[in-house]
Amino acid sequence: MPCFLFKSEPGVYSFDDLLRDGETVWDGVTNPTAVKHLREMKPGTKWIFYHTGDERTAVGTGTVLSVDASDPKVPIVRVKAGKRLKRLRTLAEIKAEKLFARSPLLIIGRLSVVPLTKDQWDWFAK
Repeated sequence: MPCFLFKSEPGVYSFDDLLRDGETVWDGVTNPTAVKHLREMKPGTKWIFYHTGDERTAVGTGTVLSVDASDPKVPIVRVKAGKRLKRLRTLAEIKAEKLFARSPLLIIGRLSVVPLTKDQWDWFAK
C-alpha cells in the first residue's frame, strides 16, 4: 500500500492538534495533484505529518480511516493520529538524504500531499 506525507502549517493545524483531536477530516487541499493523491488513498494508508512554515519538520504519523471520493473536486479523507516520530526530520535532513533526490517533496515544494516510497517511509519511521 502506498504511503504519503501531508503538510500543514502548524499555526493552522498541528500534529499536537491531531493528537488532541484523535482524528479529523483532512481538508483544504485544492491543488489538483494533491487532490488526486487523496482520491487514491484507502483505509489503512499510512502517512507522515510534516509541519511547514518556519518549522519545516516531519513530526508524526497517521493513518487514513476512510475516503469518500464521490465529489471529484473535494474528496473527504478522515484520518487518525499515529505517534510522534522517534526522530523529528528537518527539511535540511530530507534534502541531504539521497532517497529523496527525485521526490515531489523536494521537486514540487508547494505540493501539500506527497507520495512516499516504502524506503522513504522507513527512513522517517526509524
